[in-house]
Amino acid sequence: MVESDTLFNSAKSWDSYRGPLQYPVIDVRRVFVHELGHALGLTHPDQAGQTVAAIMNSLISDREVLAADDIAGIHALYGTPPAPTPAPTPGSGVPSHLANISTRMGVGLAENVLIGGFIIHGSQPKRVIVRAIGPSLPGSIGNALLDPVLELHDSNGEIAFNDDWYNSPQANEISGTGLAPTEPLESAIVMTLSPGNYTAVMYGYDSSQGVGLVEVYELDATQTRLVNISTRGRVNVGDEAMIGGLIVQGSNAKRLIVRALGPSIPIGGVLSNPVLELHNSSGALMASNDNWISSPQQAEILATGLQPPNSMESAIIATLGAGNYTAIVRGMNNSSGVGLVEAYDLDP
Repeated sequence: MVESDTLFNSAKSWDSYRGPLQYPVIDVRRVFVHELGHALGLTHPDQAGQTVAAIMNSLISDREVLAADDIAGIHALYGTPPAPTPAPTPGSGVPSHLANISTRMGVGLAENVLIGGFIIHGSQPKRVIVRAIGPSLPGSIGNALLDPVLELHDSNGEIAFNDDWYNSPQANEISGTGLAPTEPLESAIVMTLSPGNYTAVMYGYDSSQGVGLVEVYELDATQTRLVNISTRGRVNVGDEAMIGGLIVQGSNAKRLIVRALGPSIPIGGVLSNPVLELHNSSGALMASNDNWISSPQQAEILATGLQPPNSMESAIIATLGAGNYTAIVRGMNNSSGVGLVEAYDLDP
């Protein structure tokens, strides 16, 4: 198939939702999936004498995702796809860990500043550099935050502050890490932190706004490790989607759960239906989810004890080899609002 058009009757009432059919308002997604099946060559099994559960049956129903019969029909027409490359499994090599965690998004004011949380787990202190980046973001990104300000907090309050790393008392120490920001107006803090919970707050100098990136790099090789990153801020469209990055290092695999939250955040103006994607270093889509409750991974997500509080929120469990990965959070139907992306290390 090279091209296919699907036309929707404007006289009908359309929306996008999950769960039971809410007639007369029709779910556009399940209808589109049905019509795409026709474009690929599938017909109505119930009109051919079959009694099966299928999204390809002639009448729209509570079914919103492909059934086994739908998938078997595609395989019959186009063949069974090759078996995927097995996910890496834990071995006896170097234990894997998160060496870098970051989030890029639009930085606003008040509740729409960028708030990045991370957890350090272990028995020893961990030396890290925290950076707030804006002017050096690629030129293809419009509206970069020109003068980012960075605060670092522990559970008791602010423990460090920087505006313009080049003028910081830590300038030489920051340069010595090899991870100094490339623009003098960007901010950085180097600290040795005890195990615990920390928050990096990023905002624009003099109430400026724009796209910014906050990131944490570990600077030592102790057994203490970064086990969680969570970033809250306003999710918009285009370049201002929420983009969370992480780097896995080590020869063993790393099992993670990545979550995208919105409705359960206890403030106003939240993202009502966050959609989550996980990409590898080449930008290829590895997994996606819209509404964890209807995910094929539902049972596995529940078993972690880290299922999102709201059924409209999203989650993905993945076992990742060493490399760079990106989690992207957008609003369904280009909606905007305050959202939160987070990744939890599920290994002991």
